[in-house]
Formats: sequence, structure tokens, C-alpha cells
Amino acid sequence: MLEAVKVALDPTPRQERLLESHAGAARFAYNNGLAHVKDMLERGDTPEWSYYALRRWWNQAKNTLAMDETTGEPWWPRNSKEAYNSGLESLADALKNFSKSRKGQRKGRRMGFPRFKSKDSGIRRFAYTTGSFGLIDHDPYALKLPRIGRVHCMEDASKRVDGAKVLRMSVSKRGGRWQASLTVERADLPIPSPPKGGSVGIDLGVKELATLSDGTVMHNPHALKSNLRRLKKAQRNLSRKRKGSNRRRKARAQVARLYARVANLRSDALNKTTAMLAHTYADISIEDLNVAGMAGNHGLAQSIQDAAFAEFRRQLTYKTARTGARLHVIDRWYPSSKTCSNCGTVKAKLSLSERVYHCGKCGLSIDRDVNAAINIQVAGSAPETLNARGGSGRQTRLECGTMRHPAKREPSGGDSRVRLGAGLGNEAMQMTSL
Repeated sequence: MLEAVKVALDPTPRQERLLESHAGAARFAYNNGLAHVKDMLERGDTPEWSYYALRRWWNQAKNTLAMDETTGEPWWPRNSKEAYNSGLESLADALKNFSKSRKGQRKGRRMGFPRFKSKDSGIRRFAYTTGSFGLIDHDPYALKLPRIGRVHCMEDASKRVDGAKVLRMSVSKRGGRWQASLTVERADLPIPSPPKGGSVGIDLGVKELATLSDGTVMHNPHALKSNLRRLKKAQRNLSRKRKGSNRRRKARAQVARLYARVANLRSDALNKTTAMLAHTYADISIEDLNVAGMAGNHGLAQSIQDAAFAEFRRQLTYKTARTGARLHVIDRWYPSSKTCSNCGTVKAKLSLSERVYHCGKCGLSIDRDVNAAINIQVAGSAPETLNARGGSGRQTRLECGTMRHPAKREPSGGDSRVRLGAGLGNEAMQMTSL
């Protein structure tokens, strides 16, 4: 299996200049390759934009493109050839995504045609895929970068890799700091036994990040909201600086550091929460939230994006597969918040301002999020039951005229059906014995 190991670098001033040079070389190859593709399209020629076609073109044209106008000598040998290749690889991937998106072969939003990369706003990055790079024997706190040399690391890189084979090393600069991401290949681990914590339902929210069915509450750090005032001040300061000045460069670096802090706070909270859940509970049930649709509410869009529900589910998916826990994903149309966890009565309406659920049938009064988490736990532990119209096959009409489980009557191909039970959300990553 493949795994990414991210390590913070501590380069010297000379090495920082070399890292900047390599990132600039990747950007130079990307921009010139894109100009070459656009030129072929304007001439009406059939464009050859695969990675290997772009590499062939670059090897033929690099002595002309990467040449010092004063001395007439090519300057491309100053950087590793891998830097140029990584820029061409990024361009080939962008063109492939654009082509697939235009043909309807790619999921997600429609991709536009690639644009030129800017030195000021673009992320500085390059990668190594061949050659002698990566770990250094008997030097655990260092990495070897061809043409740059030994670069000190902020932690024990050898311990993080733990004997795995390093296939690729991507180097990037984010928030003013350089970091290396190592793609390693590990042997498949033995099938783990599930944790002994039983089952739990999770209701994700904006005020609190997650509420569990046993009453445990995971607090939301509100990473963006807590730093918004400082961000506004730093961005106002940046807008007042003259373009191209030294002070504008420093102001931009300050804004980048604040955004990096926001991302780190959010990542830290999500990683700790999902790791705890994956190592504690054997069966975990969550909702299939429509985050894009929820973000359409402009009053809550910023808070919803700050909570990062999609990233929460992504991390929970692969971490539960590692620990042997089972992740159950409940249908997004299941009314977990409107359903009474005691008698099953479904309310017709429930406003967001009602933070305590009051059942008019059985008299239950319970926290709204805890009630939803209990319903999610019950739905995740139940087997899937669907009738021909997509509703639950176990309907019980109560005295008040409501149904315990809703029945959808519109024709459906299956994607929008309401399910009481749920399938494994991490089934694609579950390890099987040979």
C-alpha cells in the first residue's frame, strides 16, 4: 500500500536559494510547455500533450529556451532535471483533466484550460521521481536532494518512513516553510481486529465539531473564525503596499503564515478527533452530508467550510480501515434530526434555532445533536431495508398519523433513496486475507 509521509525541512540560506531555483525551474518548464501547446492549437495542429511528448519537446528545445541571453550559454544544468520534469508532469495532468472534464469522463466540477503559473501567487513546488534522493544512511534527521545536497529535517525522517520504499519526494513551500512529502510503499499489514468500544453514531455540526451518541462532544476550534480579525488586518496592510516593493513581499508572507496557521489548527483538530474515534469504536456511523448544498446557505457557508466535513469523512475512512473498525454511511435524506430517538415520531419541521428536541408524542426532551447522533447509530446498525419506491420497508403508522420511517414515492434510480440501514463507507479500503 502507498502512504504519504510529510516532513518539515530546515534548509540553510544557501539551500533556500537552491530550492527557490528548482521551484522556478519547474514553473519555467510548465509555462513554456503550456505556451507550446497553445501555439500548436492556434496553428490548427493536433496537440501532443502527454507527459512523454512534452518531455521529448523539452529535451529538443531546452538549450534554446533556457539560455542566458548575455553569455549565450544554457542555464538549465544548474538545476536537477527532475525539477523540469515535475513541471511538465503537472502540465500533462492538468491538460488530461481538462480533456476528460470536457468529455464528461471526470467527476466533479468542470475543469477549465490550464493557465500560466505566476511567481508571486503560485505555490513553489517540484518533485523527484528518479535518481538518488530521499533518506540518508546513518543520518535520520536529514534528506538527500540532488543538486541541493543534505537538507536538515525538523524530525526523525527515518523513523517516520520506518523501512518502507520511497517512490517519490515532493518538495513545496507553504506559509513560508519548506516541507517534503515522501510517497512510500509499505507491505500490506495483517488484518487488524476491531476495537472493543462498541458502536457509536456521529452528528457533525458547526457549533460543535462532532456530537457522539453516548453524549461526548468534540469541540470545534473554529480555526478561521478565531483568526479572522488578524487576517483582515494583515490583508488590509497588504493592500496598502506598493506592488513590487520589499514591504509588500513581507506583508504577503505574513498573510501566508496566518493562513497556514488556520490550516494547521483545523488539521490538528481533525486528525486527533478521527484518530481517537478509529481507535476506540468498532462500528462508526456518520451521515452522507451534501456539503456543497449546505454551503449554498450564505449565512452558514463560511462556518461549514471552516468545519471541513468532507475532510473529516475522508480521514475517518482510511483510519477505520487501518484499525479494523467499520464505517457506516447513512443516506443523506434520512431525517436524523427530526426523528424522536425514543418513539420514532418524525416532525414535519424543525428549525435550526431549536437546540433541544421536544417530542409531542412521548414527551422526550433531549439535546438536538445527541438525538440525531442516537438515530444515526441506530440507522447504521440496522440492515438496509428498501421497498420498491425507495422508502423503508419497516414502516409503522403511529396514532398521531406519522410514520416511523418515511416512504419516498417519486420514481428513483436508487441514488436518492432513503435507507434505514447503511453500507460500509470504508469497504474499498478494507483489507482481506489471501
